[in-house]
Amino acid sequence: MITAIKKLLAGLAVIAVAALFTGQLATAQQKAHNPLIFADVPDMSMVRAGDTWYMSSTTMHMSPGVPIMKSKDLVNWQLVNYAYDTLANLDALNLEDGKGTYGRGSWASSIRYHNNTYYVTTFAQTTGKTHIYSTKNIEQGPWKAISFKPSLHDHSLFFDDDGKVYMLYGQAKLTLIELNEDLSGIKPGGINQVVIENASAPSQVEGRRGGLGAEGSQLYKVNGKYYLFNITWPGGGMRTVVIHRADKITGPWEGKIGLQDMGVAQGGLIDMPDRRWYAYLFRDYGSVGRIPYLVPVKWEDGWPVLGVNGKVPDTLDLPPNKSLIPGIVASDEFTRKKREAALPLVWQWNHNPDNSLWSVTERKGFLRLKTGRVDTSFLLARNTLTQRTIGPVCSGIVALDISKMKDGDFAGLGLLQKQFGLVGVKKDGSNKAIVMINASTGKPREAASIPFNQNNVHLKAECNFREKKDVADFYYSLDGKTWALIGEQLKMAYTIPQFIGYRFALFNYATKNTGGAADFDYFRITNSITGSK
Repeated sequence: MITAIKKLLAGLAVIAVAALFTGQLATAQQKAHNPLIFADVPDMSMVRAGDTWYMSSTTMHMSPGVPIMKSKDLVNWQLVNYAYDTLANLDALNLEDGKGTYGRGSWASSIRYHNNTYYVTTFAQTTGKTHIYSTKNIEQGPWKAISFKPSLHDHSLFFDDDGKVYMLYGQAKLTLIELNEDLSGIKPGGINQVVIENASAPSQVEGRRGGLGAEGSQLYKVNGKYYLFNITWPGGGMRTVVIHRADKITGPWEGKIGLQDMGVAQGGLIDMPDRRWYAYLFRDYGSVGRIPYLVPVKWEDGWPVLGVNGKVPDTLDLPPNKSLIPGIVASDEFTRKKREAALPLVWQWNHNPDNSLWSVTERKGFLRLKTGRVDTSFLLARNTLTQRTIGPVCSGIVALDISKMKDGDFAGLGLLQKQFGLVGVKKDGSNKAIVMINASTGKPREAASIPFNQNNVHLKAECNFREKKDVADFYYSLDGKTWALIGEQLKMAYTIPQFIGYRFALFNYATKNTGGAADFDYFRITNSITGSK
């Protein structure tokens, strides 16, 4: 009898523990989790307008540029616009100079909402200018564009209560400049002074040298005080949030470390209608890119205190994350209804496109990429159409019709970065081959070439970013059902020359003759893979 009672109690204990675990799991599933977005959304700037948040980010050499995302809960975001279609009509931005503007183009933006107008500002080494875009309707436009010299590095746009407009910019030594009232340029005779000599100082450790100076300025005013967020990377340390505050915008400024955990840094403050505060930041996460995090903020003694006991939490008291498909990335069958955009917002061209050489109307239900010049490599080819990869794993599939390709053409599906990978079809005279190119070493190498005689082929790339594994496998199929691995596994790497996470890329370029075309029937993205786990 006693034994039976013990077994009963043990069973009840197991049930209780299981119920507790199930309850904890359910609770965790009802909350948001970090990373907020497992995709390349770096240099975020964020603003709230009523019950809606808008966020701008960096995509540098891509066109259109400065993506605008929208959220109703601060967790789940969707692309709604871009600040510009074309930053400038220059050889480097058009990929006509033999090297392009990889890793440059437009950099960190600042987004603000003032007097019922949205402002998105950025700067570009490629143009040597600071660019300001404004609109009453951030989701539909139109945008008014202003630009002026010089290019103000990592600036923060700021409208003060007295009607004055400023930008605070620089690296380590931070400068405050006053703008004209209409934002048309730097105000003659206005404030133009260094306000912090060494913004990195709070994070520097005595005896250690090196590292990167404070940058990524984001300036706010809360309860009459000015607050400035910066990222630093002290020598021998990790990426760090440094916060300064002041009673006057010109200073004096006092600073302290705001957060030092997992390298989660660079961003700023955002509030909710219920008076809760968060810091939005990002983390370098290998080849997928720089991924956003949210960190709760408490206010103590007039300072924003970031994190939970100084750490970045795994979960947040916010609505749960939904899939990044289709808000951030999306499949595309290339079918278009009347008045629909030619390309959904998830797509960006690698540099400014030649719009005469692509179409979604010449052949209904297909994206046609035509060749208009001879190129020597994938990275030099214009009109490559891209969208983000996502973590922790993802796959992209295309169906390709090669019947209009010419001798010397190469078309297919790629993973774009310096150490790129490609799977596609090469035409050599009357011969056709499915080819895999592997540039894991930084130098492209043909890892496989398989002759075939069809006009249609399906191609697939699978990415594994789990725990920064950073590998990709390529496949082909002759019927869209049975898949064969091709070539060698791509070892992906986030490299400074491009300074952007890996992207799926639809490409077609000529190496001998112009006038050929490749027709893409669809692009399909999933957040799963069938290959290596």
